[in-house]
Amino acid sequence: MNAPTTSLPGGTWTLGDSTITRFGYGAMQLAGPWVMGPPADHDGALAVLREAVAAGITHVDTSDAYGPRVTNELIREALHPYPESLFIATKVGANRDGQGGWPTARRPEDLRKQVHENLQSLGVEALDLVNMRMGDAEGPKPGSLAEAFETLVELQREGLIRHLGVSNVTTEQVAEARGIAPIVCVQNMYNVAYRHDDDLIDRLAADGIAYVPFFPLGGFTPLQSEALSGVAVRLGATPMSIALAWLLQRSPNILLIPGTSSTAHLRENIVGAGLSLSDEDVADLESIGH
Repeated sequence: MNAPTTSLPGGTWTLGDSTITRFGYGAMQLAGPWVMGPPADHDGALAVLREAVAAGITHVDTSDAYGPRVTNELIREALHPYPESLFIATKVGANRDGQGGWPTARRPEDLRKQVHENLQSLGVEALDLVNMRMGDAEGPKPGSLAEAFETLVELQREGLIRHLGVSNVTTEQVAEARGIAPIVCVQNMYNVAYRHDDDLIDRLAADGIAYVPFFPLGGFTPLQSEALSGVAVRLGATPMSIALAWLLQRSPNILLIPGTSSTAHLRENIVGAGLSLSDEDVADLESIGH
């Protein structure tokens, strides 16, 4: 079902009724500093998005909270009318305040407002995928997601959302969401140094559900590790390339959404993710997260 059919690293994965590239693009870094305000280089941001699509990427991740509205409006300006193959994932559950914070916004009326704002800023009649983001900036928090997720299910029944996912969630919240309605992906923090979801990834893979790691390169603080650097030197690559390649080899259901505001860096990420890691390389990298 998910055999590679593209020249991009990792091939493809089927999300619901859509087959998308496992190597995608995360648009968060296109906004200004701390994901607030417009980019310093507007034309450069448009160029990155167009380069991503030209390279064959069919999975773009965004949110109306980025900017706010900035990345969605850049995506619309750069790519609308969208290619039929393009799959745009967004998320709801938080707003932005004047200090750049991410206050939660999960009441039914908040979520309906956010979905309609995403529809408007992206210029679409239905959103391909909406992730229900839980927790806070520090990570997942325990508690029921039922009321919030059921609101998204209602919006899906109204034809405004095609597929549902969850983000920044505990294992228990994943199970709770799946008991309410089908999900196509889980989007959590995960990388070669942060391995809390190992068991969850394997269980989702067995059920044909994608896992989308955010901060695949460590977030605002890049990954630093002697083992990672050692493998990079051995292969003549950057540590970030090794981290991406490891994620693609970790499990077939992992979808990458590394972000960048540079077309050159985008190309480097694509090439780096296509590196083939040996058993020795993987063993060295496995030591980082344990």
